[in-house]
Amino acid sequence: MKIIHKPDDLRCEIEKLKNAKDCSSGLVPTMGALHDGHLSLIKRCVNENNISIVSIFVNPTQFGPNEDYAKYPRTLEADSVLCEKAGVDIVFAPAPEDIYDEYYFKHKETTLICPPYDTVNKLCGKSRPGHFDGVCTIVGKLFNITKCNNAYFGQKDAQQLFIIKKMVNDLYFDLKIISCPIVREKDGLALSSRNTYLTPEARQTALNISQALFKAEELFNKGIKEADTLIDTVLAYIDKPGIEAEYAEIVSLETFEKINLLNEKAIMLVAAKVSSGSATVRLIDNIEL
Repeated sequence: MKIIHKPDDLRCEIEKLKNAKDCSSGLVPTMGALHDGHLSLIKRCVNENNISIVSIFVNPTQFGPNEDYAKYPRTLEADSVLCEKAGVDIVFAPAPEDIYDEYYFKHKETTLICPPYDTVNKLCGKSRPGHFDGVCTIVGKLFNITKCNNAYFGQKDAQQLFIIKKMVNDLYFDLKIISCPIVREKDGLALSSRNTYLTPEARQTALNISQALFKAEELFNKGIKEADTLIDTVLAYIDKPGIEAEYAEIVSLETFEKINLLNEKAIMLVAAKVSSGSATVRLIDNIEL
């Protein structure tokens, strides 16, 4: 396995491997601090492609002014060991200066890929203005640098997945987006790099999120189709001491538009803020209904 930092070096290495193998390539974009959720994507990428690439880059353009960019966990050495054990061919770990030019660092502006307003002015995008512009920009850059055939994304970031699929379709990126299921701890907590911020007490509190979603699924399976009833149930489960729901919504799985009656494939999405010592940790989760 090779660890590469410069985009031009990555292009050369991929071209060399493709010439030697005449094969497909897969990309798993990550911000590092890898856990079993990431590894499920990585292993699938390795199994389904002749060349597997994992990018590890904490992207500054997707963080807001008061978010956790500076303290986001950076564990490249440990992440590289996990990638090598999983059979990855290349870890791409650029510095911000390798991805954004001097103009960005001087003016805090760069060329961005901006998804349609209606896809971002809801759910996570509503409370994180500009977040998905930064996500689409870095993902677009990675697609252009790697020229991958397949790219793997987790379903936990459901709004992100929907937006990236739309970007690929709208901008004619020549690749396939492959979505992978949420990976959970045995107690149901969805795996997230931000779980490392949780104290033991806060982690127990965070279980309210997945438990609320499982309760909504149970009610749905019993025949309750009214979105408001399911949302009220979820909010009642989540809003307890030490945790506060930011949103709980049900949208169409196909269009991501809000629905009131579940007569089509739907997804319930939740974001909540968990008090963890002196910090507040924002977690997201979802379940298909």
